Amino acid sequence: MNRNNIFIHLALALVLILVAAFAGQLNRWRHHWKSFGPVPATEKKRATTTEEIALSETPNFSRPEVLVRFKSGVSQETIERLTAQLHDRVEDRIESVPGLEAIDDLDNADAATVVNEYSQLPEVEYAEPNYDIELDEVEAPLVPVLPHDPQFSDQWALSNSGQRGGKQGADISATLAWATTTGSDKVVVAVLDSGVDYTHEDLAGNMWKRPASMAPYHDDELGTIDDENGFSTIESIGDPMDENGHGTHCAGIIGAEGENNIGIAGVNWKVRIMPLKFMNSGGFGTTKDAIEAINYVIDRKKAGVNVRIISASWGSTQYSRALEDVIRKAYENDIAFVAAAGNSSTNNDRTPHYPSSYNVPNVISVAALDRHDQLASFSNYGAKSVAIAAPGVDILSTWLGNAYEEKSGTSMATPVVAGVAALVLAEHPRMSVDELKKKLLASTDPIVALKGKTVSGGRINAAKAIEN
Repeated sequence: MNRNNIFIHLALALVLILVAAFAGQLNRWRHHWKSFGPVPATEKKRATTTEEIALSETPNFSRPEVLVRFKSGVSQETIERLTAQLHDRVEDRIESVPGLEAIDDLDNADAATVVNEYSQLPEVEYAEPNYDIELDEVEAPLVPVLPHDPQFSDQWALSNSGQRGGKQGADISATLAWATTTGSDKVVVAVLDSGVDYTHEDLAGNMWKRPASMAPYHDDELGTIDDENGFSTIESIGDPMDENGHGTHCAGIIGAEGENNIGIAGVNWKVRIMPLKFMNSGGFGTTKDAIEAINYVIDRKKAGVNVRIISASWGSTQYSRALEDVIRKAYENDIAFVAAAGNSSTNNDRTPHYPSSYNVPNVISVAALDRHDQLASFSNYGAKSVAIAAPGVDILSTWLGNAYEEKSGTSMATPVVAGVAALVLAEHPRMSVDELKKKLLASTDPIVALKGKTVSGGRINAAKAIEN
């Protein structure tokens, strides 16, 4: 072979080497563009919709699509490996429920497909979508009520003298209860909702604050969070400031300051309200965010906070085993879970409404009554599934920006019962959650309209509840 042919062959070999190297680098770049890893060849292709692509391109937007509980004994290393093989990642671990993980699907597939994939794994106990959740409030025109003078006379739920055509005595006997106790700042009630306006003039004095001696909340995935004023699962800074108003309204029913010559009085004049924000400004949240907030409550209880009650004025007809699991963990930590029965005028014995329909001992489901002692037209009911009823129509309470508004719904009845539960614990601080629930259900005034509609068949009576 002459010298020219040798140079030609060497040149061709060099070109081939460069082409191969460039192709490998191109493949690595392509690998990076596809979210740091291709779908394994053995995996089924997942469908991607235009809408999901748009969501995935939203800056800093990453909503976990499924909740998966792995079986006992499955290591975190194994979980990480399995999710990576499915081109997913662990978005969050729910520490209070071993093995429960929020999984973020990187392919943006529909939730049913992802759930099906995980359900087939032998390491998985169950998998379910991250359901949407909404408030249990009846929509009504916003009519601001300015706090020019104390407005206790408008709070028929606490003292019904027949104002505005109501039935005298159709209330929770709060004034008689207050002769014994007006509450205690040692009792903490968590309001699991849209947050709370913790600067409101009638709430600020009763808001819970993390003690300076207590370390800030730490989550393995979320990191350390400044929970000085409570906790938010939908804001990275953890600030539970309400942007909707619903949570602030519920908080005022439980614990607006009494005897302060401002606005209204809560069922408790003294109490500590812990704001938990998992609902956005539009009044919507997800199962995962509700679970994370309850997980926070359990963590703070273990850290020494005397949080004994969670008030939950929201719901869905979608059953979530993961949500049920974390509520059961709250029960194991002696925390009551007071939940709205729902506003669809349906029988929860036939069509369950969650979380109020969970068969967990700490769940207390609440229906709504009007000022005439009639079951509210919108209220759900259930002879076996709804525990008790409380006033829930035209309820005056605190609102955003130092305002006061009337709202209706089982959302409003729920904090009435949560508030009475806090009064009971103020008088009987060592009472267990089982004893508390039994006491509440036994402390009612029989109501004809509730016969066959609730377990207790009556309206909560605060004065009876705090008796020995």
